[in-house]
Amino acid sequence: MNVAELRWFLVLADTEHVTDAAAMLHITQPTLSRALHRLEKELGTPLFDRDRHRLHLNPRGEVFQQHVRRALQEISTAEDRIATMLDPQQGTISLAFPHSFGRWLIPELISAYRQQAPTAQFLLHSDAADTVVQSLRDGGSDLIITSPEPADPDLAWHPLCEERLWLAVPAAHPLAGREEVSIADAAAEQFITLRPEFGLRQTTDLLFSRAGHTPAITMEATEIATIRGLVASGLGVSVLPRDPGTAEPEGLTLVPLTDADAHRTIGTAWHRTRPTTPAVRNFRAFIAERTVWQRELPVRRSGS
Repeated sequence: MNVAELRWFLVLADTEHVTDAAAMLHITQPTLSRALHRLEKELGTPLFDRDRHRLHLNPRGEVFQQHVRRALQEISTAEDRIATMLDPQQGTISLAFPHSFGRWLIPELISAYRQQAPTAQFLLHSDAADTVVQSLRDGGSDLIITSPEPADPDLAWHPLCEERLWLAVPAAHPLAGREEVSIADAAAEQFITLRPEFGLRQTTDLLFSRAGHTPAITMEATEIATIRGLVASGLGVSVLPRDPGTAEPEGLTLVPLTDADAHRTIGTAWHRTRPTTPAVRNFRAFIAERTVWQRELPVRRSGS
């Protein structure tokens, strides 16, 4: 058995078709067939059931597939750790974050880090906050940047900044002319929010709960940009952060919220016990030490 042939087996197991697998691997069909024959001979059993047109992974092949995936992942991790021991700036950092951070925070962080670690590589993934946290639990991500703080004792957390929240209303709305508002002022409005698995929605729900109000949610979306467009069209109001560096859409007005907790805390999280590479630790230390990200802090709070 060699590593290359084990990787070939995984591709073949996924496609269950010699022609397709060989094309994906850029090898000839006879080469792949011979490699499979050697593998099955060494294991002493067929890994696929065969018919005229294609292969079908059998129960023994499924067991072998599971273990080969884990073995190759361990080899890949070992290669990465050795590479970063030789050069701590090298190595791949798997970073997950909610969609909205991909517009400003993530590019700024990586751009700044690349100035001191130009060879650092990143594998980026954006999704809903709950999915981002789950990827860290499952080992799919080395590090996440998210909001709010994950409620998981196995995850360590370091806050990076607070981002102010605003009441987004149509430009012609009666509240659009106010210098500031509270959640109580908007309690009777129809709200447009993200779905419950998104971090901003969770922060907004907590904001309403602390204010003693239950919002009338008429629409749920999966993108903040969609919510901005819906509010600008006069279809409701929302609680949103400002979009850094981008003009708000025509027809939308942001009014400062005076509630003491009208902000979301953005931070980085990592698994407390899972081993990490020097590349991941260096990047984590870099973002934890910086203060440039302290933007959009609330300036008005109830009672102040």
